[in-house]
Amino acid sequence: MVKLFKFSYIIIIGLIIISCGSNQEKHTEQDVNIIPPSKGLVETVLTKEEQDALTPDEVIQALKDGNNRFISNDLTSRDHSAQIRKSTLAQYPKAIVLSCVDSRVPVEDVFDRGIGDLFVARVAGNFVNEDILGSMEFACKVSGSKLILVMGHEHCGAVKAAIDNVKLGNITPMLSKIRPAVDKVEYSGDRTSKNQEFVHMVAESNVMSTIDQIRLKSPILKEMEENGEIRIVGGLYDMDNGVVTFIKGRL
Repeated sequence: MVKLFKFSYIIIIGLIIISCGSNQEKHTEQDVNIIPPSKGLVETVLTKEEQDALTPDEVIQALKDGNNRFISNDLTSRDHSAQIRKSTLAQYPKAIVLSCVDSRVPVEDVFDRGIGDLFVARVAGNFVNEDILGSMEFACKVSGSKLILVMGHEHCGAVKAAIDNVKLGNITPMLSKIRPAVDKVEYSGDRTSKNQEFVHMVAESNVMSTIDQIRLKSPILKEMEENGEIRIVGGLYDMDNGVVTFIKGRL
């Protein structure tokens, strides 16, 4: 009798284990089925044909649209692994953006762009020198980009340092590239970095000065702009809300 009881007990336990395993299997399958697939996941990168078909004005609008998605917290979902693989052998970016090095200005995110969409050059105070001009010429003349955007930003430390005429190591000659933008601003109020109105005016002046320098020092880019192959424009990034305002007079 005892043996029969033990045998029956073992059978019952075994059935319970099998049942639990079966239920677990069904539960796992159900969990897999209820997980929605990713929608709108971008895997492609820009092709040469797509780049060739773009106009400079279309690229400007694409950046504006991307910035709207950025400030709305509606960034595009991208398969970066797939984009890396598909851009291994070639790249055909829409534009080159010259930005400040400031870590609070994530250029690709600001315009909701992915791998292969933008060339990005960065230097404190977003000014140009021979190296950056060469990079811009490569981006536009060699690689086919349709736009140069010089993007400054509010509360720029480099601009504030140039206003206050800071002297410190290699920062001193660097700020000398920005200082002309300070002198160009006609303003009768407080001309120090404590005055946010003046800092804003200098930041905008610096963007415009950089655009003038591009046209003056790069005959290649100047000619491309005159022929309508590219546009050279400016913008200011607002630290408070993430909005990029394209500066009037260049659009």
